[in-house]
Amino acid sequence: MLDGLRNILSPTFVPYSYPKATIPLGAVLNNDWFELWYQPKIELKSLHLIGAEALVRARHPTRGIVPPAMFLPGAGGDAMHALTERVILTALGDWKDFAWRADSTLGQRAGVGFGRSANSPDAARGSPACRELAGFDPWRLLKTRSFTICSWRKTAEALRELKCDLSVDDFGAGYSSFARLTQLPFSELKIDRAYVANCSRDQFNAGLCETIVELGRRFGLRTVAEGIETAHESHKLLSIGCQIGQGFLLGKPMPKTQLVTRLRSCLNR
Repeated sequence: MLDGLRNILSPTFVPYSYPKATIPLGAVLNNDWFELWYQPKIELKSLHLIGAEALVRARHPTRGIVPPAMFLPGAGGDAMHALTERVILTALGDWKDFAWRADSTLGQRAGVGFGRSANSPDAARGSPACRELAGFDPWRLLKTRSFTICSWRKTAEALRELKCDLSVDDFGAGYSSFARLTQLPFSELKIDRAYVANCSRDQFNAGLCETIVELGRRFGLRTVAEGIETAHESHKLLSIGCQIGQGFLLGKPMPKTQLVTRLRSCLNR
């Protein structure tokens, strides 16, 4: 079965087409429209909140809250680098606030995107954001997106020196490939939402999810299912050994204040 999946889980398979940006990323950053929202990460067996993923949003003066598809596609390297710095520094500041407001003993993981804009070891070690990372505990998580293995191996190693866990996002789509598992020091696989959808009824999607979970088990990696929307999907994923889930069923993306409220409610149970 694994041989049959190699064409699907390859760098050339891209199931999505992204719209063109209608708001320049530079405008988002220069006008301070940038915000981070957080989507809970839930342990499927216990249904405990164990972390959250930071997601970029923009609070436009006339359009309200807009998703990244409206301002990220086609953004230049300088703007993406500035965004990466802003995301990491904001997420780290927010997470300190979460610990102070909720409970510093909570072993939460802050997941943020760290993409092509930091594709050198010097960028990983020398940027203000990554210098700030060096002061955080080992369980803080950085999530890497699409990149070229050769150019990123040393960068990934530099991030691990900063005690950052690395995650393969959207595994099974885009640039995700088997080679990444053996050549880079990842600790987590995130199953693409396209394969989580209807996995309780769709045999093909169920087979893909089961295979990815088995891959994670063999490589000693955590597995996270993205885009869980029904209880049937959650139960199916738990039955095949997936450990962690995200999706509208478990928690929609929310502003920092709402996540603090959810953290407090977890403590009061």
